Amino acid sequence: MMPRGSNKLPLSRMNMGGLGARMIRGIMKRREVAAIEEMMAAAIRDGVNIVVCQMSMELMGLRREELIDGIQVGGVAAYLEVSEHADSDLFI
Repeated sequence: MMPRGSNKLPLSRMNMGGLGARMIRGIMKRREVAAIEEMMAAAIRDGVNIVVCQMSMELMGLRREELIDGIQVGGVAAYLEVSEHADSDLFI
């Protein structure tokens, strides 16, 4: 979610010094699965509302300015309000 992009983030605890992320991206490319950055851009372009948990941001020391454009910040009450009126929602 941050401007430096998902290429700089480990995909799991099995990162193995960056090798795990390269392996997963290689598999995605071979199977013609869009890169995470492409999926995020497409979701935002198609009107998906991506909301980052405010409390999690505070715990991790992230600032709103560090997020990519199109990402919203909200708390539990905001999530519950939006999800109540949505056709579908996903909480991760």
